[in-house]
Amino acid sequence: MTHPRFGRLLIFDPTDPYTQVGDLPEDEQGSLALIDSKESDSLTLMPTTEPEQNRLDRNVEVNLSADGSINGTVIENASGQRAAAFRAEHRRLSAPDYNRAIEGWISRGAAGATMAKVEPKDDLDAGRFTLNVAFSARSYAQLMQDRLMVFKPTVVGRLERLSFTEGKRMHPYLIDSQSYSEKVTIKLPPGFSVDEIPEPTKISVPFGSYSTTYESNGDQVVFTRTLMLKRSTIPANEYDSVRNFFGSVHSAEQAPVVLVKK
Repeated sequence: MTHPRFGRLLIFDPTDPYTQVGDLPEDEQGSLALIDSKESDSLTLMPTTEPEQNRLDRNVEVNLSADGSINGTVIENASGQRAAAFRAEHRRLSAPDYNRAIEGWISRGAAGATMAKVEPKDDLDAGRFTLNVAFSARSYAQLMQDRLMVFKPTVVGRLERLSFTEGKRMHPYLIDSQSYSEKVTIKLPPGFSVDEIPEPTKISVPFGSYSTTYESNGDQVVFTRTLMLKRSTIPANEYDSVRNFFGSVHSAEQAPVVLVKK
């Protein structure tokens, strides 16, 4: 940051083992701090990062079988505070507990999933964290009338789980700066073709945006989704706008693809 009196300063938290030097923990961004100098007697607003600096990119490749089972891989590349959150979880848990946590996360989208590989890779100096997972799950797609197959292309959910309560909110709602993209490629089982595919979604609000696309390409379906959130403090009387936005995101991610046997 550039200070009006002291010029260019590097702000970091030496007590945070998960955030690289040159970045700040989420809860300290945008806060007020006192510069430790005899020449400073006022509080200084700490810098905040843009959504693109706290990014998660995910690539999922899945093979869907005629019995509804799946096997596939998930590769995640996180940076900034997204990487710091992944790094904290990885370091705080033992290897067996971490693997169980990843299995539980995958199973929230693909019930009963089992892990064939869980490979985390941490690069604190670069502010990055990579996770490579191979998994399988039985009965992911639902078979109907011996000719239709229904499944959600959102095979894997995002790690964070948000909860919004009913009623009047008394305090502002803080949204952290982040961005997210995902590409899911699902290879269809032999003898099946796409019968119904969801319409694309595009939602834009002052504090962020969300979009989905679907493409049927021969023997595969390609699904993409993106989410961008700006660091914002939403007044309590505008809480419904936040709840409605994430409600629309959740609804879009429940949309199924329907296959039909040729």
